[in-house]
Amino acid sequence: MIRFNCDYSEGAHPRILEKLAQTNFEQTGGYGNDPFCRQAAELIKQQCKAPQAEVHFLCGGTQANLIVLAACLRPYQSVISPVSGHINVHEAGAIEATGHHVETLPETDGKITADQIARVCKAHWEDENPEFSPQPKTVYLSFPTEYGTLYTKEELQAIRRVCDDNNLFLFIDGARLGYGLTAPGNDITLADLAALCDVFYIGGTKIGALLGEAVVITNPKLQKDFRYFMKQRGGILAKGRLLGIQFSTLFEDGLYLELAKHANDMAALIKKACQEAGFVFLCDSSTNQQFPILPNDILAELEQTYVFSHIKSIDHKHTAIRICTSWATRPEDVEQLTAELVKLSKGKNATHRVSFIKQ
Repeated sequence: MIRFNCDYSEGAHPRILEKLAQTNFEQTGGYGNDPFCRQAAELIKQQCKAPQAEVHFLCGGTQANLIVLAACLRPYQSVISPVSGHINVHEAGAIEATGHHVETLPETDGKITADQIARVCKAHWEDENPEFSPQPKTVYLSFPTEYGTLYTKEELQAIRRVCDDNNLFLFIDGARLGYGLTAPGNDITLADLAALCDVFYIGGTKIGALLGEAVVITNPKLQKDFRYFMKQRGGILAKGRLLGIQFSTLFEDGLYLELAKHANDMAALIKKACQEAGFVFLCDSSTNQQFPILPNDILAELEQTYVFSHIKSIDHKHTAIRICTSWATRPEDVEQLTAELVKLSKGKNATHRVSFIKQ
């Protein structure tokens, strides 16, 4: 089977494996206090144009979200998230398990707006007894979103202003950050994120690393005692060097963005084939995640060879799926899939277009 269901099916880029092997017998300090982590942190700060930032390395996205929000929130405070946000639907209630409320907002293609956030804050502070409900303190966004869509710089600037007006932290989940940064039409840079966010992270697990996320903290209030939160929640890796080596390899000569762009390029070919076949999409994504709506009979034939993620049933004849490429997706696999998409669509007499209302 050829997997197009996620972007972490493969192991790691060969250059990372080579670097891990080359440095295997070097002795270093533990817990991230090593030359490799320091080098990786400096490379990231340089590209973020944020020398004042602190960079910490964690093993995975759920762990990063949990620890960052633990640092952001007092026990009575909440985090505002799109209803489709990863912390709301894909982390087994990890945030709620710590006693923090996730305040969800309706989204459009995975995105929420500055006005929505402002209304939440206004409603809270105008309540007769605001202390009776969780106090909003942090805004959680993903870039790209769960639907592969992107916030514009203007949208993030508007959200930043609302955060400043309401004393909120702005936190961006960047598990797939590279795919967003290299997407056609994107106008956000690492430096922009560092300037607009209090904290964000750069995902490695989904973009070439064996594992790892680099948390970039620009707000001094969150920098203080962050390693205490990391240790208390099992986030300090004894062999922290393993994370530093991977991120220094990804960032020393542009490998990170190169790998991300490859995935986007492969996804663009699949998107084009779906359009030529007459399929519509759940939303318009320019990143490595594409969400075509396929007739169930065509989907059944494709799934004899390929693995996709089922997103939602549109009606009794159509299903929205996620086709996800990765830094390691092979061009020959994409060529085979696109040829079959077009071939199968031509073999059907009925139109594939479908009207639907997104729930």
